[in-house]
Amino acid sequence: MITKRGTVKKTPLNEYSNPRAGGIIAINLEENDELMGVKMTDGSQEIIIGTRNGLAIHFKEAEVRPIGRSGKGVRGIELRPEDQVIGMEVVKKEEIILVATENGFGKKTKVKEYRTQSRGGKGVINVKTNQRNGQVIAIKRVTDNDDIMLITQKGVVNRQPVKTIGTMGRNTQGVRLIRLQEQDKLVSIARLIHEDETVTEAPENKEV
Repeated sequence: MITKRGTVKKTPLNEYSNPRAGGIIAINLEENDELMGVKMTDGSQEIIIGTRNGLAIHFKEAEVRPIGRSGKGVRGIELRPEDQVIGMEVVKKEEIILVATENGFGKKTKVKEYRTQSRGGKGVINVKTNQRNGQVIAIKRVTDNDDIMLITQKGVVNRQPVKTIGTMGRNTQGVRLIRLQEQDKLVSIARLIHEDETVTEAPENKEV
């Protein structure tokens, strides 16, 4: 789990084996914090966390010890003033990360471009956030066989193949993903996996 203020938490899935009608506590959030994402892992993978101001941190999951449902978690990334987490992905070094910004720009970057750091660091530049790009709205693990769906504030939807998006280094501005109408912003992207892609079951000792 990852929160807006950079807290990361890992809990064995069997902690959630006795649900109640009204739900059960998954994480204790501090004031002004909120849950931004949850991913399934096998306990030995790598994590990338992205922020609104264009930074990202890449660390080994083993640095996050498992804790119970009611725990608060530990620091995943040290945020600068006015920054916040926008997403998290479980990755492998040979994979690709797609990042998108509110003004409709984005790019693909190889995971190996993000050097592995210790959990809780300040991260490295993920994409340039400037007047052209605006702030980051999403970070997604993708493959060139996927499509992505882009959704704007005014309800415009655009679908396109990932393979048409350029692969670039971290410290770059990216390319235009969608041409926005006046006063519109890109607010969300979704990864669309092709129907013929095989889905692998996660191992029994998986954690979240």
